[in-house]
Order: sequence, then structure tokens, then C-alpha cells
Amino acid sequence: MAKILRVGVIGASLDRGWANKSHLPALRSMRGVELAGVSGRTQQAADTTAATVGATRGFKDVDSMIADPSIDLITVAVRVPAHRELVLKALHAGKHVYCEWPLGRNVQEAEELRDAAKSAGVHVAIGLQTRMNPALRKAMDLIKVSALGRILSARMYSGTVAFGATESESDSYLENPENGATHLTIHGGHAVDAVVALLGGLDVLDALGTIQYKKIDVEKGKRVLERTIPDHLLIQGSLIAGAAVGIEVDGGRQPGDTRFRFEISGEQGSMTLEGGAAVGFQAGRLALLVNGERQVVDEGDLASLPEAAANVGAMYAALRDDIADHRRSVPNFDHAVTLTRILSAIDRSAHLGQRARRADWPEH
Repeated sequence: MAKILRVGVIGASLDRGWANKSHLPALRSMRGVELAGVSGRTQQAADTTAATVGATRGFKDVDSMIADPSIDLITVAVRVPAHRELVLKALHAGKHVYCEWPLGRNVQEAEELRDAAKSAGVHVAIGLQTRMNPALRKAMDLIKVSALGRILSARMYSGTVAFGATESESDSYLENPENGATHLTIHGGHAVDAVVALLGGLDVLDALGTIQYKKIDVEKGKRVLERTIPDHLLIQGSLIAGAAVGIEVDGGRQPGDTRFRFEISGEQGSMTLEGGAAVGFQAGRLALLVNGERQVVDEGDLASLPEAAANVGAMYAALRDDIADHRRSVPNFDHAVTLTRILSAIDRSAHLGQRARRADWPEH
């Protein structure tokens, strides 16, 4: 039997946070992986968290968990500004790393972490978990065998409740672009990555970012913030293969109106991916339709996972197999750098009103 991948999670919480909804349920349920540790600010706090979330062990702090030989992989599921320090510590300790997206606050941080990962020679994964979604993977396979013929055009709409008119105090850091966690980098990043995953790289693009919610109510009247970053994005362009593409990423939707629809038209047929979750399509399941007919998608071990944990579980399964079989299939830090560069070009296009071209986001 293959060795169990023992995972230590930085960012485990008893009552809130992305790790609580996705990473922890996935690690408790997936074959071949173990929720081996969680860190806390004190040993008592860590032990309480471990007992509550079902982890094997609690560690008194991050450093002790990273250094412990019983941990194979460190998951970094905290706010983006803390990614750099924690990822570097894990890499320097020789641990495999799964870091949530975005990798860093900017291109420079992402490049630094990519280079450190290469030097460490370990396996790394970036949290663009939709790439492992079974419906999207099946769509990728169909496109690879030219099931739709030549791709002519694609259109995506993605809605999320985030970046609306109200916000919690803990999420108010998202309003500062210096923190690297904005509507563009988070929701725009997942949307653009899904397009690239299915249809290949972008060649040229134009972007428009607008602010639909200018005054932000923090904690039901505690204070009011002036929004300075776009909460609505329109991106249009062409793919390297020639097809036209349009992407709309819509913030501030009501909980029942966070739909996702990705339509692809080819010379010999059409394909649609549908879904939608409150915090974005990357946090939910997708359905695949080909020429209007819903396709059967085998989720395997993922079928029993909660909605928010399914795609993350697929990422852990792929990373588990990569490490065991000495291969590399998951999106890594190289990929994170390329996507960060594309998003930086989109941001410049939106601010300057200028077309961005592939030369603006070199892969190397």
C-alpha cells in the first residue's frame, strides 16, 4: 500500500475560514491522505482544535509543525500577506507545500516562491482547485479529441457574494490592493484560469473594471469604507488558438444569484459548464452539457464530500498520486507566476484603457 501523505494545516479554524469548509473535510475523507496536524497559538489551543476537527495532533505553533518529521506536506490556508513567510519556512524545511491562491501579493513574491520551490526540489501545488474538478477535466478531454471541432468562441459569467455593499471586519483587508487579495486576483484569477485550462493561453485582451458598490458598510454600521478597487470585471480578447473569449466576473450578488456559466462554441458543437457557489464557482461542483445534453461525470471518492470540499479533495488526491508516483500533474508555482502576470496585465489594461498582449505576461 502506498505511503499515507501526512498533512499539516496552517489556518485551521473551529468556526470559520476557507480551510474549515474545504481542506479539513477533504483531508478527513480522502484515501491516502491524513489530517496529521494543525497549529495553534498555544499547545492547549492547538490540542482543542485538533480534537474538534479530527486532526491527529495539535502543534503549539507553526514552526514546530513545520519542523516535525511526522508531517510530509504543509498546507498554507491563511491570508495572502502571510503566504510568503510561511511557504518559505516550509520549503526550507524540505516539506511539500499546498498554498492557497493567490500565491503572493504580487508578481515579485510569486516569482520568489517559485524559485524557492525549484531549489527545494519538493512538490508544490497552488490552490486553483477547479483544474481538478471532474466535470472540467472531462471537458478538457473532449476538447483535446476535438469533440467540438475548431473552437470559435467562448463566454463566461461568474457571480459571487464577495465584494458587495457589506463586509465583515475580518474581510476588510480585501479592500487594500497591497494585500494581493482583490476581486481581480481571487475571483478573476479563478475565472481566467478556467478559460486557460480548457482552451489554452490568451493572446490579447482588453479589460474594464468598475466599482458598483462605492460605500462599504463594515459590521452593520461599525464604519464605512470607500472602495477603491473594481468589484465588477469585463475581460474580452482572443486565445492563442484564435477563438474569441469574453469573461464577466460579478461581485456583490445575492446568495441565490451566484450562478456560473461557461459556454464554448465550436464548428461541430457546443459545450457548457454550469454551477455556482456563494463565494465563487471554484468552491462548488460543476455540471457539463454537450450540445445541450447533460453528461455523466464520475466523481469517485469526491462524491461523498461537501460541496466546498470536493474540488480541494481532488487536488489532494492528485498531489498524493504525484508524490507517490514521482510525477507532476497539479498546477504548481510556475503556473501561479504565469497567472499572476496575466492578472497584472489585466489590471494595467483596466487602469490605462490599453490592450494587453501575450508579451506582457511571459511564461518564463
